[in-house]
Amino acid sequence: MKRVMFVLLALLLCSSMAFAAGSQETAAGPAVEKNVKLVYAEVNPLDSIVGKTGVYFKEQVEKLSGGTVTIDIQASGVLGSENDVLDSILGGGTSIDMSRISAFALTSYGAEKSKLLSIPFTFENRAHFWAFANSDLAAEFLNEPQTIGLPIRGIFYGEEGFRHFFTVKKVAKMSDLKGMKLRVSNDPVMNGMVRGLGASPTVVSFGELYSALQTGVVDGAEQPIANYKANAFHEVAPNMILDGHTLGAIQVVITDTAWNKLSEKQRSAIMEAGKLAQAYNAEISENAENEVLAALRAEGVNIVEVADKSEWANASKAVIEENTKSQAALYQKIKALK
Repeated sequence: MKRVMFVLLALLLCSSMAFAAGSQETAAGPAVEKNVKLVYAEVNPLDSIVGKTGVYFKEQVEKLSGGTVTIDIQASGVLGSENDVLDSILGGGTSIDMSRISAFALTSYGAEKSKLLSIPFTFENRAHFWAFANSDLAAEFLNEPQTIGLPIRGIFYGEEGFRHFFTVKKVAKMSDLKGMKLRVSNDPVMNGMVRGLGASPTVVSFGELYSALQTGVVDGAEQPIANYKANAFHEVAPNMILDGHTLGAIQVVITDTAWNKLSEKQRSAIMEAGKLAQAYNAEISENAENEVLAALRAEGVNIVEVADKSEWANASKAVIEENTKSQAALYQKIKALK
């Protein structure tokens, strides 16, 4: 009998200890999350629109994660061009965890939906783009890398202003671009547009563009206004014609490897920070661009306004039709959001 009582008391004591331990675990909350550091690639300087957006995103991630996720922004192209970064990531490299890319950069990797965002004269104005970026349709586009098997996922959209051509020699109208060697990335849409203008598309790495303009390898290129100044291209090509052929839609992506390092709470912090950064980008982009444009004019850059863009749109008609015909219905949904 004493033996039985002893066993029962022992069992009761063990149960009490287990209950106490469980209570302490509940009171203490979940286990402490691991600290994660993410390397973020940005081809432009931190004082550009996209650079400022990246800094804001970093700040929000670190705040919302309680400091358990930190972001190391490597700006000014120190990790290579957008395509260099994507080649590294998609080739299995693990030195880069996140990147800010142009939406069209994914086109070369099979992202057909993303291509629609770079079609010339798709977005009539910024409001039109933001109607898309804040719509349910945007999520479908951000998720495209996952649906086609790429090891990255989109977090949020933004924009860096409309893209315009800039040249070493003065231009006053579209026909002045005829015969010029204009720098393009390895993008079929932009290649087609440049050919439609009667110019010669010339592939040059973004990191080599300044010297290519300086040495005559190319006669011009195209960039959003803020990036044109932030990268000092106006020093070697001080002429810009505001044709606004494409809105510079951008997105921030994270690798699957980095995503899998994060807890659910940390993932939520990343996505919430993305929403805030998207709103921040929308807030600063237009004003920042107008300030840069005024500064360029003050520095003597030859800025040519384009009152009627119909001639430019007509010159791009073939490339627009060729690159939207397989997704005509989806493209019309984007167009209808204006």
